[in-house]
Amino acid sequence: MTPAMSNIPDIAEADVSYEEKGTWAYVVAGVAVFGGYVAWLLGAADGGPLVEVSYQRPLVTAIVVSVVATVVGRVLIEVVRPSESTRPDVRDKEVSRFGDYVGGTVLSILGAGVLALAIADADTFWIAQALYAAYVASMVASSVTKIVAYRRGL
Repeated sequence: MTPAMSNIPDIAEADVSYEEKGTWAYVVAGVAVFGGYVAWLLGAADGGPLVEVSYQRPLVTAIVVSVVATVVGRVLIEVVRPSESTRPDVRDKEVSRFGDYVGGTVLSILGAGVLALAIADADTFWIAQALYAAYVASMVASSVTKIVAYRRGL
């Protein structure tokens, strides 16, 4: 008995996997919302000190919008270009684990910087901004690692 094989004749022409599409939606939404938040923050400061901006509600809103945009983006991608399967295979799991490892490392290193800000008794504005930036940097590192792994292999 022959094991089941992919019905894709040339792997180089294969469609983007469900997991890779999700990674693209995640990184595009996350970076776009972060960029929008930074633009809003700078506009709200209007040349004045950033620490005087009431950032709490917009920061939480940016995080929620990022999550919603990721979900909506993934759904729209699947509507326009449906995946063959939504079940991750061994390669998807290995790529995800490797990308998450890289992203976790970045977050750990940058998290130490956020901790240093707290220890130095920095204004909560800077701690919050540094934490959000660390999360975004981690997300970008993780996503880029996954996309490169999908494109070039592990």
